[in-house]
Parts: sequence; structure tokens; C-alpha cells
Amino acid sequence: MKIGIFFGGPAREREVSFAGGRTALANLDKGLFEPVLVFVDGRGRFRLVTPDFLQSSSLREALPQDESGFSVYDESLATDTLDATLLELRPEQFRDHFDLAFLAMHGPDCEDGAIQGLLEWYKMPYTGPGLVGSAVGINKILQNELIALANGQQKKTATISRDAYEQADKSQFFQSLIAHLGLPIVVKAPHQGSSIGVVIVREADLTQFCRAVEQCFFTMSIQPDGWSKLSEWADLSAPDKHELAQKMVSLDSGISFPVVIEQTGEVIRHPAEFISRLDTIIKQSSQPITLASLNAEDEVLFEEFISGQEFSCGVIQDDDQVAIALPPTEIYNVTSFDFESKYKLNTTKKRIPVGTTLENNRKIQLAVADVFSRLGINVYARIDGFLTPGGDVLLHDPNTIPGMSPSSLIFKQMAEIGLNLANSLTYLIRQSLRERIRTGKDTFHLKTLLSDLDKQLAHRKLNPLPERVISFGASDEDFLAAKQQYNELAASGTVRPALMYIKSKLESHEIPVNLLFKDTIEELETALGQPRHPLLVETAERAWHITERYV
Repeated sequence: MKIGIFFGGPAREREVSFAGGRTALANLDKGLFEPVLVFVDGRGRFRLVTPDFLQSSSLREALPQDESGFSVYDESLATDTLDATLLELRPEQFRDHFDLAFLAMHGPDCEDGAIQGLLEWYKMPYTGPGLVGSAVGINKILQNELIALANGQQKKTATISRDAYEQADKSQFFQSLIAHLGLPIVVKAPHQGSSIGVVIVREADLTQFCRAVEQCFFTMSIQPDGWSKLSEWADLSAPDKHELAQKMVSLDSGISFPVVIEQTGEVIRHPAEFISRLDTIIKQSSQPITLASLNAEDEVLFEEFISGQEFSCGVIQDDDQVAIALPPTEIYNVTSFDFESKYKLNTTKKRIPVGTTLENNRKIQLAVADVFSRLGINVYARIDGFLTPGGDVLLHDPNTIPGMSPSSLIFKQMAEIGLNLANSLTYLIRQSLRERIRTGKDTFHLKTLLSDLDKQLAHRKLNPLPERVISFGASDEDFLAAKQQYNELAASGTVRPALMYIKSKLESHEIPVNLLFKDTIEELETALGQPRHPLLVETAERAWHITERYV
């Protein structure tokens, strides 16, 4: 079966998606699937690329650049810049190149039902939840309401539209939020993922609050009492202006380009053009200027700050659509699990399961599986939440296409039920086919694809691949190299890799899949010397009827 790996996209999470495309390509079982790479550019065009495209350290490095001295995304370049090197693929041509679209994209247009709807129109099956679950999963305001209806949880929230915010007395509005939600206040852009557009306001500081709200609307005001550094534009040096304009390109923390000057409707696509235009505007007028991303949010969500143990819990399902919650991961040693702590810091700590009682871990799993089903999500998802000191489970942010780095939480949790990276991707493809069949569209073709895949899996069970043992010694470097080799061999589809830890001449240990995600030899030895947590044991047993198909 040919698998089109879709990565990139127009959303702010495209760098996360770029890394996810690399993971999918590296870990797809080549004995079952043939990968085809489809880069989705910033304008939403589909382009066939070769594996070399994914070898760059970031998407911006993979893209052609101009001579401006700025590093930009393709929306800032001429519309035909990519045409010379990257072949455009029209949706009606998809079925000529692959049988299923593996979605490694995140955020608006990629995770909200938009790309899913386009693929359904062209009768192309895709991975992950369907239209209903995707639409719910992208909208944080709607999520809060539906989760409360599903499980009765109580969490204080508030919202405001952009128009209402602009007309409001900012100080009075801030004080009313403090009275309703207390401090700290969590400010969120409702349609972003990867914790982009999430700011925690910890003090009764109006300037800090207004900056947070502008960040989540993806706007910037330039005026004497404005909240952004752009208000100091006239006094900045040329290097400072260049640095500020480059920061604006950033998709995770900057407003990004293109931007529109709301007072005139003028669209600016490039940071060099932005510097020139802003110099002219400020010289000619002292009137306030508001910049907005072309994909600015129209509402902002405010939530009370929840004190408790933060967790993230994956959910999968079986052929009967029974939701099975994986062991939850606790995130600790961090003040907030934002984009920086998720992807840029090495100080964030994680443990499976949550450091609490067995009963509380079960309570988390039950709540997560229930919300997964009630919100109309299928195939798989990851749902985040908090366990309060009083033992209450408060859920938020269902993630319908979890991040796909090799160390992503969803893969660590699937390893706890015995699925390695290659197995996990195979599960995702197969279960997605099963769920697409339920839509009643192109049913015979989808059933044929599923039947063929099941025959291949059954044949492999009856005729196991030869085992290849990878031995490693008592150093972190040896452990890391062995894990990389394990994943490469698992994805080759030619052998069954097994890891053997040679501690000494007299002592060795075969390493189960769930311990592949330990970071150091010290962590590995600690895990080997302890009994397995009962939650992990019972979850693996509950999911065995799924796992056994793939291992």
C-alpha cells in the first residue's frame, strides 16, 4: 500500500509537522507500506518531494530563500518560487500516487476537518479522527462546553471577541476577569495547537495582560501607549528593526507574515517590506497602527489557572469502537507546559503513570476514554488535563493529531502496551481505514485496502520475520545508538529487532519495548530493578487484543 505522508501546511505548527513527517518516513514499516512524501506549502498547495527535503534541521532551511538577509516561509516569497523545484500535485491526482494520506499536520486547516473534508471529497482515506472529532478538537471554546456537558466538570472560563475587546475599558475588563477567575489567568488562542498562543498572566499587571491578549489575537498595536516593542519603532536602530522583523517571522511566538495594516487594508508579506513600509507610515502619521496576522484569531479564551498534577493521556480504539485510554503521562518540573517547554527546553520532566494512587490513575483513564467517545473522536487522540489536590480530574485540549517526534508522548504511551514506533504507525493506518469505512463512502475500495493489509499482517504472524538481536553496553551513548538501530530495523520490515543490555560478562537483560523510551542507562537500570506499575500491567492486558495484531 502506498502511503502519502502529508506534512507542513499553512498553520503555525508547520515546524512541528516538518519533524513529524521525518518521523513518519523513518518509522513506517517498509515491509507493508511504500512512503510517498507530500509537502503542503504555506499557501496550501500540495507538492511531491524526495526524502532529501526532510534532511534539513527546519522547514525554513529546506525552503529556498531570497537575498534580503531574512529567513522566511514561502508565503513571503513570490507565488511561483517553489514551482521550479517542487512538483505541484492536484487533489484529483492523489489516487494516482498513493492509497492513503497519512496526516502529520497540525493546527487550523490541517487538524480541524478542512483537509479531512477535501480528502473525503476526492475519496482518499486519511489517518486520524474524522470530520466531527477534528472540528471539535480544534476549538478550545467549544471543547470546554462539550466536556462539561459530557462529564459535568466545572472550570471557570470567559471569552471575548476582538471587536468587544477593542471597545472595552481594558483596565476594567482585566479587573472583572480577576474577580471571576482569580490569578493567575490562562489566556488562549482558541484554534491553535502545540501550546502556541497560550500565555499565563500571573500578576495584576495591565501591561502584561494586554500584551498577552494581543499575542493570542495575533495582533500588534503601534501607538504611544501600545503594548508591543513596535511602539518604540521610531527610536530603534536599523539592526534592532531587522532583529524585531525577523522575530515576527516566528510561527510559535511571533505574529508571522503576511500581516495586514488594519487601518488601510494593506497586506505586507515580507519583513524587509515591513521595515520600509513602517518607516514611511510612522514618518507620515502619528495615528495608532494595528497589525494583524492574516490568520488572526477573532476570539480569545480565558481560563482559571488549575493547580494540580498536569497530565497527557492518549486514547486508541478497537474495531468495535471501544475507547481504551493509554497510561497517562505526568508533566512536571515546569511552570507551564507551553511551546517552549514542549519543544525547546530539556528541563521538563515526564513520568508514566501519574505520580498518584492507582485509583486516581484509573480515574484519569476513565474520564479521558469517556470524553473521547462522547465528543465523537475516533481512531486515536491525546487529551490533556489536571488532577487536582482534591482528586478531581479536569480535562482540556483534545489533540486529534498528536505530535509525531520519536519521543512524543503518544508513542511512549503506546510502547507501554507493547507497540514500537513502526507498530504504532501501522495501527494508526489500519484503524483509520476501519473508521473511514464507517462513513459509507467508497466502501468497497476501502474494505479491499483493509482486507489486503490484514492478510499481510496475518501472514507475518504465521511466518515471523527473523529476529535480529542488538546488544549494547553500559553507556548512554551505546544505549542511544542501539535504540536508533532498533527503530531502523523495525521500520525495514525485514527483521524483528530485539535489544539486549549487556551489563557485564555475567549479567544481561532483554529490553522490552516500553523501556526503549528511557533516556539514560541509569533510568533503564532503575526500571529493570523495579516491578512494573499495576496500571501499566492492566492497561497492557486491556489492550492486548489490539496489540497482538501488530507484534
